[in-house]
Amino acid sequence: MVTAIVFIKADVARIPEVAGQVAAIDGVSEVYSVTGGLDLIAMVRVAHHEDLASVIPDQVNRVPGVQSTETHIAFRTYSTHDLEAAFSLGQEDGV
Repeated sequence: MVTAIVFIKADVARIPEVAGQVAAIDGVSEVYSVTGGLDLIAMVRVAHHEDLASVIPDQVNRVPGVQSTETHIAFRTYSTHDLEAAFSLGQEDGV
């Protein structure tokens, strides 16, 4: 699995539509609206490195309202979220 983090600058008047269209692309797992110098961040997860080309330049960059993108490819994932979720299975809230 290859994970890419895509920073997206979009036409401000079209951010909700751009986010929805990007989120609908196969391979895009999440799209976040963010503050700062960017408008959106998309998480792209594909099976092979070469699959990124069909998702990012061929689809994300062509969504109307996308002005520019910057892609960062993840080497490794470090997350306690998945571990915490696994250990909490079957527990009730507050226990």
